[in-house]
Amino acid sequence: MICEECGNNSATVHLTKIVNEKVNKLHLCAECANKHNNFDFDSTFSIHNFLTGLLDSSQNDTLKVGSTEPNQCSKCKMTYGKFRQTGRLGCSHCYKSFNQKLNPLFKRIHGHDSHVGKVPKKAGGVFRVKKEIDNLRNKLESAVQKEEFEKAAQLRDQIRELQKEVES
Repeated sequence: MICEECGNNSATVHLTKIVNEKVNKLHLCAECANKHNNFDFDSTFSIHNFLTGLLDSSQNDTLKVGSTEPNQCSKCKMTYGKFRQTGRLGCSHCYKSFNQKLNPLFKRIHGHDSHVGKVPKKAGGVFRVKKEIDNLRNKLESAVQKEEFEKAAQLRDQIRELQKEVES
């Protein structure tokens, strides 16, 4: 395809603009595209504004005005207002400091507020054990409901052994 402006070079930049269901296409070479650095992109959407909107809507539902939640992280002194402006937390302690405000956001975005994804093999030792304990507890509960008490006792013992591993 040849550049629609100069008619000489091969078009490498392809711009498609859709406004009110009207499609406008423009095919330009790199030189002509550089001359047209004033492309009229609609830049009103930003992921930061999207997440801030989620924060605002989730907090209207879940938080009261007289909340005891701190307005500032005790370690890095990041304020919640600053987080809302930048979209970034100051340190790992901010997750605990703003827990009440962040958990509804995490639930809304991910569907839950705890990590349930994959864990690297080298880094996931304690996490894997805790996940195994959770699985065993579910099996224990099922065994008790089915009145399989011998199996329940074995599961209970396995849970205790794994808990000792986590504590040490």
